[in-house]
Amino acid sequence: MTRITSLTTRDIRARTSRFLDGSDAAHADPDYSAAYAILHTDHVDGLEGQGFTFTIGRGNELCCAAIEAMAHHVVGRDLADITGDMAGFWRSVTSDSQLRWLGPEKGVIHLAVAALVNAVWDLWAKQQGVPVWKLVCDLTPEQFVGCIDFRYLSDALSRDEALDLLRAAAPGKAARTAQLHTDGYPAYITSAGWLGYPETKVRELCRELYADGWRSFKTKVGISVADDRRRCEIMREELGDDVQLMVDANQVWDVPQAIEWMRQLDGFNLRWIEEPTSPDDILGHAEIRRALAPHGIRVATGEHVANRVVFKQMLQAGSIDYLQADACRVGGLNEVLAILLLAAKFDIPVCPHAGGLGLCEYVQHISAIDYIAVSASLDDRTTEYASHLHEHFVDPAIVRDGRYLLPGAPGYSANLHTASVAALTFPTGSEWR
Repeated sequence: MTRITSLTTRDIRARTSRFLDGSDAAHADPDYSAAYAILHTDHVDGLEGQGFTFTIGRGNELCCAAIEAMAHHVVGRDLADITGDMAGFWRSVTSDSQLRWLGPEKGVIHLAVAALVNAVWDLWAKQQGVPVWKLVCDLTPEQFVGCIDFRYLSDALSRDEALDLLRAAAPGKAARTAQLHTDGYPAYITSAGWLGYPETKVRELCRELYADGWRSFKTKVGISVADDRRRCEIMREELGDDVQLMVDANQVWDVPQAIEWMRQLDGFNLRWIEEPTSPDDILGHAEIRRALAPHGIRVATGEHVANRVVFKQMLQAGSIDYLQADACRVGGLNEVLAILLLAAKFDIPVCPHAGGLGLCEYVQHISAIDYIAVSASLDDRTTEYASHLHEHFVDPAIVRDGRYLLPGAPGYSANLHTASVAALTFPTGSEWR
């Protein structure tokens, strides 16, 4: 028996704004941050579950406060009681009769849900001695769907349909796992394309990353058409025409503007435009998708999509070509599993959003789960990677030749080094003093 005895939070922030790492058209000076939930237990080995939600600086303390407001959902409970009914646990957290008013299932309160829920998964996987991806992939189809709250989804995906999808994928799980162990999971890199980088730095990074084996790149756009065309020209000059190139507007356009702007970027053989408008504009995304289809430019979004219900409607409306679920924007891994099944039902590739502080560590598990247990496909799939801040993690994401290697350490890859916690804790850490 493992009993959760207490919960603490940590406000962790890195000063990435100093070098404009992560800069884009909507977020000029991000400080990559994480609000951490640490679940302490009575386990003889001092077992802890660690989970976090990602922010970009100011407001991270709000997420910490929201996590603390949810502590009563886990403190004092035995882990086996929680994991024996994961769907029930998830609904109890998201349906807190008072906290729910602050969402429901969106914004700061839902970011906090992600930290708490992911910490539970981390604890469960550590107790079992396996990485989270393996914990999930070893579940039976019945156990898998037992982690999902199907409320609000049954008009698009029933429990029986989810079981059918998982049972159809089950026969090849061992072979797909072996393939990922050998080849890794395909990734694309954003580290050369931050909008605040000067041209010389973009060129240098493109050359370095190409030499390291990267063949799929993304750049930020949205300041001016001329600047965006120049950035695409630079990257094509350095990378050639055969490398995948995507662009990301980070929500700065309205619908007609997005269509006209992207038409002026035709000719660079762009794979997708990411977040071309408000993440809540389901019909707007559909209109953009229809308008850009003749140009061969597809539409991707998801890092700011608040929950499975909005994703459900985007899939029903034909709004997106790529679904970019974020491990912290939605309510933790339980909701991510539901979204993976929705995407499989509608045959839309999942290409998770990552980067930030710790998101790459999370999404390596999510992409493995999707391929091994859900979609059984690598067709047209690739997962984001950014090269910043991995040195702070005990078990960092590892990429080789542009592919994520399967993580092997027990847990959800969330643990920070003690020295990193001391340096990055806001406002007392050396990073901030």
